[in-house]
Amino acid sequence: MNDTPRIDAHQHYWHPARGDYFWMPQGDETLDRRYGPDHLTPLLAAHDISGTVLVQAAPSVEETEYLLGIADATPSVLGVVGWVDFEDRGHARQLERLKAHPKFRGVRPMIQDIPDVDWMLREDIAWAFDALSDLDLSFDALGFTRHLKNFLTVLTRHPKLRVVIDHCMKPPIHAHPDGFAEWAEGMRALAEQTAARCKLSGLVTEAGLIWDRDDLEPYAALVLEAFGPERVMWGSDWPVCRLRAEYDEWLAAAEALCAPLDAAGRAAVFGGTAAAFYRLEPAAAAGSDGASAGGRAG
Repeated sequence: MNDTPRIDAHQHYWHPARGDYFWMPQGDETLDRRYGPDHLTPLLAAHDISGTVLVQAAPSVEETEYLLGIADATPSVLGVVGWVDFEDRGHARQLERLKAHPKFRGVRPMIQDIPDVDWMLREDIAWAFDALSDLDLSFDALGFTRHLKNFLTVLTRHPKLRVVIDHCMKPPIHAHPDGFAEWAEGMRALAEQTAARCKLSGLVTEAGLIWDRDDLEPYAALVLEAFGPERVMWGSDWPVCRLRAEYDEWLAAAEALCAPLDAAGRAAVFGGTAAAFYRLEPAAAAGSDGASAGGRAG
């Protein structure tokens, strides 16, 4: 019996009244509302998930501080992925300061929302990749198929950078299904030429309003085959996943997609890979959390 703790490697908490979630459609019934540990904790307990990685959803250091405050009060939050301004070299000091927090793990610039597809190649932001490497902090790569070649360039330039690809790089499952070949080629290149990990997350959100497991299977199969389960980690992307599926539905679909793996492979995808990459210490029980803390981020 495998006793690897189960970990959700990608989820969000937010409070729209904070005012820095620029991507969020005002009045959206699913997204434009507060989400906190009081909403997610029962779901974690129901599925025997020991802890989560809490990921930024706003491009501000203030939101990172907000998330770290939630983490301080929430045992199930094992790590926080925050944000710093890559366009401000002075934020090297912010990285050094944030690293001192025991649950801070790394950062994620919201590259998918930046109009310039070549932004990540700019010389004036290269300092950030070097700083993350020097501080041994992680980098969550968030983008689309059009960003794959540039991510390969960045990761090749910075081989010591610890990288995980968010949401399988958001493949065009619904909008442009004929783009599978281009996406697959780019993902295979990242898998073969870099040490990046990949999150099995976000697929339902890229599918249509009406989807089934067969729609997701080619994408999940490519990721699992190219990266191997020891480099793949499952994430709910809750509450963004609720645009297409509830937590339970996406978890059940992901478990079915990973059913062909052996027990060790499934344990890696649903906990072991995230624990190793983010260097997490799972909480004793997800249900032990105390009181609550108060477009698409993904």
